[in-house]
Amino acid sequence: MRLDPAALPDEAIAFLAERHLATLTTLRRDGSPHVVPVGFTFDPDSRLARVITSGDSVKARNAGRPGAVGALCQLEGARWLTLSGPIRVDRDAGAVADAVARYAARYRQPRENPKRVALIMAVDTILASLRFGG
Repeated sequence: MRLDPAALPDEAIAFLAERHLATLTTLRRDGSPHVVPVGFTFDPDSRLARVITSGDSVKARNAGRPGAVGALCQLEGARWLTLSGPIRVDRDAGAVADAVARYAARYRQPRENPKRVALIMAVDTILASLRFGG
């Protein structure tokens, strides 16, 4: 079922705040999917999802291409949500620090990484299991 990113049910917002890993799918230059496990955060007010990673990672290279899109899929048992939308790389120190702080609040403080960047996804589509149907 499709959910409105601007009006998520409370149980979907709570699920996105629980400590779960997800997969991030980006597209390689040849159009084939690159799928990796990640931790991420989602801000329901701005509808932005954030992933921290090394700036030289494949996912960062894929997200750095013009017109890049991504999909984050989080699941636990029968509950799942897939967030998707345009994705970009942000190297601004303030944006990276914000993404790290959000990650630390949801998961744990990440190790230092001088190459760290933030991948920012503007979530425009959310698909979900029927359990979030309200």
